[in-house]
Amino acid sequence: MPDSRPVSTSSERIRLVVLFGGRSAEHDISRVSASHVMSAVDPERYEVVPVGITRSGEWRLAERAAELLGTGAELPPAIDVEGRTIDPLGPGALLPDIAPPSRQVSGPVSGNGDDSPVTVVFPVLHGPNGEDGTVQGLLEMTDVPYVGAGVLGSAVAMDKAMAKTVLDAAGIPQPRWRSITTDDLRSAGLVGDLLDELGPVVFVKPANMGSSIGVSRAADAAELDAALADAARYDEQIVVEECIGTADERVRELECGVIGNRSPRASTVGEIVPAAEFYDYDDKYRDGAARTVIPAELSDGVAEHVRDLAVRTFAALRAEGLARVDMFLAPDGRVLVNEINTMPGFTPISMFPQLWAASGLPYRELVDELVGLAIERHVRRSRFETGR
Repeated sequence: MPDSRPVSTSSERIRLVVLFGGRSAEHDISRVSASHVMSAVDPERYEVVPVGITRSGEWRLAERAAELLGTGAELPPAIDVEGRTIDPLGPGALLPDIAPPSRQVSGPVSGNGDDSPVTVVFPVLHGPNGEDGTVQGLLEMTDVPYVGAGVLGSAVAMDKAMAKTVLDAAGIPQPRWRSITTDDLRSAGLVGDLLDELGPVVFVKPANMGSSIGVSRAADAAELDAALADAARYDEQIVVEECIGTADERVRELECGVIGNRSPRASTVGEIVPAAEFYDYDDKYRDGAARTVIPAELSDGVAEHVRDLAVRTFAALRAEGLARVDMFLAPDGRVLVNEINTMPGFTPISMFPQLWAASGLPYRELVDELVGLAIERHVRRSRFETGR
């Protein structure tokens, strides 16, 4: 069943719970993304409820942000995680201290016959404890529609080692890679073995992290040893990848957005031209020196190949709702999948909303479609029996 235009929700107002913050190193990035999402949605269509998760895991109603939304005032660039503590696991339904129990969405959205709005959760959470299936599991247990990939897709896509294993099985081209654990770091000869296997220059990444946090480029044994130690600060599973190309060859970094459930579609293709040696955290969020090219200057054939790979990657990893697929265009013409992000950034400089705007789907309509996809999936899955 095609889902490029999901269940219509235009007939009534929706309670949109925007979850942000979280316990990962990407906490502050999430606060910025949430501000942008909440500022963009149509107040005539959505009753926005901002809920922050502290670094220690407490859930709080962001009362100051709620007040600003209520008066139509401008939100700060990053939403503060402060306010009354709430219990997401309290009796009745998700967030019972904020609102009445969410309407059960078991059929057409407008067909339930009561006055309470449908509640949809938009978990604008990046990284572990938010984008990795943990919050998605909570939302499944509370039977509330939510934006983005489900438990399995979120968990597999978040773990780079598992995602690469699945993509290898699906025949999707990637750079050569190897996964190790922090226990392996005690092995004699590990650094030399990695350089022999993957080449003289490698990239080192924590398996469960995003926004280039903990990512390093290593060009010799000493740098690799330091890069492994840095990645081990963030995760016990570490991915080491070959560096595509050489210092004299330009490797192009391409990104493509995908939205949909069972019938996903791809955006136009964009390109990141890093100002640093690679597209690192500072280049993404602090310096802003990286250059974005949308659409990327590609032949029609290469652009279509990138879009096809993006949709195949999305499907292989059981993503739903939205994702951004990052790829390399090697000097020899190969297109290699780097990774997938199932909750890409929504900051003003984020690639995902820019890609869809260039594809004819402006920001506000993009949020509408993602909410509609969340409801469509919830309605579809509610038709299955859960056992006797």
